[in-house]
Amino acid sequence: MISKIEKITKQLLTEIGEDPNREGLIKTPYRVSKAWEFFSKGYKENLDIIINGAIFNEDARDMVIVRDIEFFSLCEHHLIPFFGKAHVGYIPNGKVIGLSKIPRIIDMFSRRLQVQERLTHQIADAINSVLNPKGVSVVMEGRHMCMQMRGVEKQNSFTSTSAMSGQFKKSAETRSEFLSIINRGTD
Repeated sequence: MISKIEKITKQLLTEIGEDPNREGLIKTPYRVSKAWEFFSKGYKENLDIIINGAIFNEDARDMVIVRDIEFFSLCEHHLIPFFGKAHVGYIPNGKVIGLSKIPRIIDMFSRRLQVQERLTHQIADAINSVLNPKGVSVVMEGRHMCMQMRGVEKQNSFTSTSAMSGQFKKSAETRSEFLSIINRGTD
């Protein structure tokens, strides 16, 4: 059965002046449909299922950071990719989360149509909601194809966004420690 996305893709190919029956394009509508299923799978995911009980009582009191987590998403304004690295830190308040869950949370929110500003806050809010930590910090650095391959065409531009709460927002020392750690090895 042909999906709606396959039909729309075939129509798009025709609209831009291509022949959707050309050998190299015959399977393109199907491939595009499968790609969009993957790109947008975050709409079908659920935070509780992703966490899957991987929250543990722990007496840890110091900052936990997972840095350089690759992400990709699609700009909701142009349906063009943006991608980069996310850095997530939190200060436990009696609980820790399985480390692999942090990249999974990032993937859940990034595999939706997004703007980087909202994506950054969604990740921080999710970690806050499942852990109730003493603070959360998320910094994302992205390259936006909507700026690099069209419009202003600035290939070397990066966008940085942050969301901070609790101790990261209140304490310049805590914030500075986090930023120092995520910037190690970037020279």
